[in-house]
Amino acid sequence: MSGILARYDELIADGQLREDAMQRAAAERLQRLQEELTAPQPKRSFFARLTGTASASDDPRGVYMWGGVGRGKSMLMDLFVQTLDIDSKRRVHFHAFMLEVDAAVAQARKSGREDPLISVALQMAERTRCLAFDEMVVNNTADAAIMGRFFTAMMENGTVIVTTSNRPPRDLYKDGLNRSLFIPFIELVEREMDVVELNGPTDYRLDRIGGLATWHTPLGEEATPKVREAFFRLTDFDPEDAQNVPSGSIDLGGGRTLHVPKSLKGVGVFSFKRLCGENRGAADYLAIAREFHTVIIVGIPQMSPDNRNEAIRFTKLIDALYENRVKLFTTAAAAPDDLYVSGDGAFEFERTASRLNEMQSDEYLAMGHGAEE
Repeated sequence: MSGILARYDELIADGQLREDAMQRAAAERLQRLQEELTAPQPKRSFFARLTGTASASDDPRGVYMWGGVGRGKSMLMDLFVQTLDIDSKRRVHFHAFMLEVDAAVAQARKSGREDPLISVALQMAERTRCLAFDEMVVNNTADAAIMGRFFTAMMENGTVIVTTSNRPPRDLYKDGLNRSLFIPFIELVEREMDVVELNGPTDYRLDRIGGLATWHTPLGEEATPKVREAFFRLTDFDPEDAQNVPSGSIDLGGGRTLHVPKSLKGVGVFSFKRLCGENRGAADYLAIAREFHTVIIVGIPQMSPDNRNEAIRFTKLIDALYENRVKLFTTAAAAPDDLYVSGDGAFEFERTASRLNEMQSDEYLAMGHGAEE
């Protein structure tokens, strides 16, 4: 099996990828890691594995790749795992892995194991030489609190971690509740992993949604498949496995969370009813805008004077998405200019409609995710 760098060069030669200095640097770093992982592995004593006292100093350093949307992180991760010639490798979405850890720890606790968290970490380390995560993102206190101890145990017992993220390590779980509990994990990443930035000039993901409209009306059987297609293109998720798209949650502060029915690689899917039919404020919408580079909202109705509150909330939502350059895909009952034409605030809603029209433009879609300068 050829390594990642050879495969990357083949894709460049075939015209499937463009030459990108940051991507090449990352591919070269991953190539070195592959060579280290396929070299003979030093033996660890049973006592060291059992107690978690093994030293990680002789193990290869993991790799933490971060950068903006569409810069090739997932593509490089795919190539790395595909061309890594070892059996004990695993690639998994980070959110799905943490759910698996939660379930395993609960079972270990029920079985009366001493220190269930470390016990599960050691079990997983025993069978996983290389653990590859796509989209490391931390949005709840429970995960933040355990990650330092859990991944320290795995790394000390021979597991090498490779991960992608939209954020540098220091920005993970930024402003999260009890963030001090998460600092040990950040320190672990910076101590044991090489942080590689991918922020080249080309957003390859834009190519995937080229030709796709973002506003789909009227509601019904024709509109829904179009936003589904956008979701699968943006996330690389297999449409045939649609029933297993992971869900997620957002920490809204004050002990509140918002369930996200579909959440993958910075793309979140919501219903209009959940976002605007419930009592929410600007801070909630700002949390969504910061968490996701793309938001899909389904079921936007044509609003009447009786929907004044929903219209006001929708205005706040669109303001947050627009100001953070979030890409928006929708199914709606009407075009933006016809969504709310009478009732309290209808005149002010014209500004929202104008923003919704602008958000469909190529110029807006080409903008990077983040607050306006």
